[in-house]
Amino acid sequence: MKRRAFTTLPAAALLPAATPPGTGAGTPPPADAVESPGVVHGNLPAFYERLRADLTYPDAWGHSPIRDFGAWRRHARALVERHLVHPADDRLPFRPRVLDERKTGRGYVRRLVAFDLTRYSRVRAALLTPDRPGPHPAVLLLHDHGARFDIGKEKLVEPWYDEARLASAREWTARLMSGRFAGDELAARGYAVLAVDTLGWGDRGGLVYDQQQALASNLYELGGSPAGLAAREDVRAAAFLASLPQVDRRRVGVIGFSMGGFRAWQVAALSDHVAAAVSACWLTTVADMMVVGNNTLRGQSAFWMLHPGLTRHLDIPDVATIAAPKPLMAFGGELDTLFTPAGVAAAHARLRAVWSAQHAGDRLVTRIYPGKGHVFDADMQEDSFAWLDRALDRTR
Repeated sequence: MKRRAFTTLPAAALLPAATPPGTGAGTPPPADAVESPGVVHGNLPAFYERLRADLTYPDAWGHSPIRDFGAWRRHARALVERHLVHPADDRLPFRPRVLDERKTGRGYVRRLVAFDLTRYSRVRAALLTPDRPGPHPAVLLLHDHGARFDIGKEKLVEPWYDEARLASAREWTARLMSGRFAGDELAARGYAVLAVDTLGWGDRGGLVYDQQQALASNLYELGGSPAGLAAREDVRAAAFLASLPQVDRRRVGVIGFSMGGFRAWQVAALSDHVAAAVSACWLTTVADMMVVGNNTLRGQSAFWMLHPGLTRHLDIPDVATIAAPKPLMAFGGELDTLFTPAGVAAAHARLRAVWSAQHAGDRLVTRIYPGKGHVFDADMQEDSFAWLDRALDRTR
């Protein structure tokens, strides 16, 4: 029996070659460098810039080898769907029931309704409908985060059914929305309006700010995620609204502010029931979000807008482009401290490039409001409502 011959190699030959700079993996550290004990700073690893540089978004429109836009949209949507983790409930009956009904004297009726939002949750929702024959154009309203959990849907629809929440909601709208309830304003204009609580807010509350990370980790352990659950629920809420006899299913829009703004372009991308969307004060890029000092780096609220692993495929605005060529209005405030001006500008530019490529540039509005911060005030609301009137042909 022959002995095997072994060749002795230099120690360096036993190590893999370093990735050359400029190949998408970021600049490698010097060969003689080692990490210090204090490798985490400001909730970021010291090598976060190299991680960030490694994100090349290979499935984005223009990067993907798929050249037919319709085929790309189907591919990209399926990709996002896989990252939502929670199963879809597309065929689940809604089983709606009216719990309370009141006329307003402003041309619309208020209803508190219950329906099966998912296979896991039966929820209460605020439904406002014009008191004249339909079918009517409709708007799904998506509330913000704001670290304010006692109210959810009540941030956008005046809670006639709860005095304690009414006081809280009035304080909230006075601070961020010029004292107006957007849902009631829209209903008075002739829209059917639906607002539902996200898990953790309003009727589905009980959440405390510091509990969010624990809730997120527990949902991950159970095979889901906060953002994935919220996305599935928003798609279901849009389908429920479109199913109502008072609603013209071809004219369903969505409006959201802050976290709701993120959810607005997301549900427009994921739901065929949504015909147009308004996103207020939530759009940026990953590169401009993952910077020292950004609010997202604290965790907590970030979990509601985080689909684990998705950024290996698509940047944030790339997900929004799945909605093209639907009408989309996306805007922010010049003084909004939650998003860098460069990040908002880059995200808007990405949207414009895709809508223009689909010969739908006239269906997209991007805007920065001078002198305004992280708000959805009367000026922004009026511009949004007028734009939505045109996008959904309200006067038809």
